[in-house]
This record gives sequence, C-alpha cells and structure tokens, in this order.
Amino acid sequence: MQKTSDINVVETRALPSPALLLAELPKTDAQADFVTQARREIHRLIFTDDKRFLLIVGPCSIHDLDAGREYARRLSALAKAVADRVMIVMRVYFEKPRTTVGWKGLVMDPHLDGSHDIAAGLRLGRTFLRDVLDLGLPTATEFLDPITPQYVADLVCWGAIGARTAESQTHRQMASGLSMPLGFKNGTDGSITTAINAIKAASQPHTFLGINLDGSASAIVTRGNPDCHVVLRGGSAGPNYAPAHIAQTEALLAKAGLPKSILVDCSHDNSAKQPERQPEVMRELLAQVAAGNTSIMGAMIESNLGAGNQPFPQPKDKLRYGVSITDACIDWPTTERLVHELHAALAPRFAGARPV
Repeated sequence: MQKTSDINVVETRALPSPALLLAELPKTDAQADFVTQARREIHRLIFTDDKRFLLIVGPCSIHDLDAGREYARRLSALAKAVADRVMIVMRVYFEKPRTTVGWKGLVMDPHLDGSHDIAAGLRLGRTFLRDVLDLGLPTATEFLDPITPQYVADLVCWGAIGARTAESQTHRQMASGLSMPLGFKNGTDGSITTAINAIKAASQPHTFLGINLDGSASAIVTRGNPDCHVVLRGGSAGPNYAPAHIAQTEALLAKAGLPKSILVDCSHDNSAKQPERQPEVMRELLAQVAAGNTSIMGAMIESNLGAGNQPFPQPKDKLRYGVSITDACIDWPTTERLVHELHAALAPRFAGARPV
C-alpha cells in the first residue's frame, strides 16, 4: 500500500506532558499569589482610571539565561524605584515568529545549535519565568505555538498576540482561553481593525482542538477572555503613534464598543526598525499624555544589556554577552535613563492625588 501521510516528516519526538513538566517545575504559593496580583494590577491599568503607566520592557528574546537573569536583576531594582507611577513588566519572550526562516526562540532551539530540543526549551523557559517572578517582576511573553501555553502560561502576567498572528483564528481561539490580560498587535500592514476584530473574537466562547494537561488531544471549551486590548506597532505604511493615529484608534474602539485602552510598541515599524529611535517615540507619547490624552495607558520597549543585535547563527563562543540575536535593542544605560524620564514626566498626573 502506498504511504499517504507523514511523507515529509523525518522524526516524531515525544514531549513530557504539561502535567509532568508542571509537577517537575511547580510554581510556589508565593509565585502564584504574585502572578494573580500582577494580573489584577495590569487589568486596573488597562481598564480603569488607575493613573500609573504600564511599561513592557526587556530583550526582544531570551537566548542566554545568565544575561537574562542579570537584566532581570537590574530591571527589578529599577521597577521598585519607579513603582509609584510606572508598573514595569519584563519581556520574557521564548518564541519568535519569522518572516521566512531563522532562530525560532529558546523553546524551539534552546541550545542555539539547530538541535531543536523542545523538551529542554520548555524546561528552561519555565525555570527562567520562575526566576523572574522571584525577583518581584511581572512577566510578559508572546504566545505563538498554541501548545506552549499549557506548559508556561500559569507563570505569565501579560501576554501578546503578534502582528503576524493577530488575524489567525487559531490564535484568537487560544487567546479566548488564556488567563491573563492580553494585547493584540495591529497587522503587519498597519490595520488596526485586525486587532479590534481579534479582541472581539477572543472575548467570546470558543471550542477548538488542543491538548489537556495530560497531553491528550482534546476539545478545549473556553468562556472568552475579557481582558484584551490593542497594541499599536506601526505597519508597512509607517508608524501609527502620532495624535492622529491615536485618535483614529480611539474612534475605532468606540465604534466597536470597546474601552479606549491603547498600548504603543515603540519598536518595530513605529521606530522604523531603528532601536535608537524608541526613546523618541516614548517622548511623543508622553507629550500626548501631558496634553491630556487618557487612552494611552502603556508602552513597550525592546531593551537589553548591550545595544543593537548580532548576526546569528554563529559559534556560541563568539556571541557578545547581553546583545540580542533577534531584533536590535537599546542598551541598559539608555533604558534606565528613559524609565526615569518617564517617571518624572508622569509627575503632573499624580499632583494632588491621594496615595494608592
């Protein structure tokens, strides 16, 4: 009989079930309490009149756990210093969507050698998330593969659905079952309607194919995620953070019956993919906030210990410590100055306000 399936499949590797990995690397009671509290605070920043600013900041992707931990330690201290006006959440991104090909992230290729040891990647990712939470830092990640959340989502405080997948039914269904506040990015073409339609879809109940904690194929039934919002990241037509773009987004959200809650990604097409321009984008947002805008509730910055990025693949011993192997980032000194500038610029918003 002629073979008609798996013709292009070379190998099938069994993975530990989510339940086994969660038992091997369990969250502590303190971590569970912290995640729950952080999610509540993020919800308040997005959907209520909480005056604090939500800042999602950190490496484009985590590829070196030692450098990632050093960054997290520095960010934790900075977060505490500005916590009265800014809530800092660390980017802990393990999955990278690629336009064509390239390194797909720590979960998919943790050893950076093409061995694609996904089981090790899931363990490393879960371990790193626990380390960040233990520093008192909320965690943020982009959900790309629909199986991954079963392994790590209990340790994530804020999630994102990227520009390439915001239009995907699979990702909208997945988002409907996620337990944390979630940002949908506008499409790569700049379409804000793509993100708004995704929010509306993800807020509804869905039934779809997935796996349960034992790893068995299952019909997943969700009630819908009410905590989704728009992330503006620019598009092929250019940036979309200027006052006219913000006003357009507000109008589209109002027409859709959604809260006017907007987070701006200062990187990607909003910075013309020039990381050094991210502070410029942030300052424009702060000018709009100072002028009375109340819908801009947060921003995202790609930042690392060192500036820029470096080519990959290359031998691991040739990689520069603390420098991205995916999108280019601003360095730590620039990040620290920008966060303090943000904190100072928000002072008028809190003038006369009672302590929280």
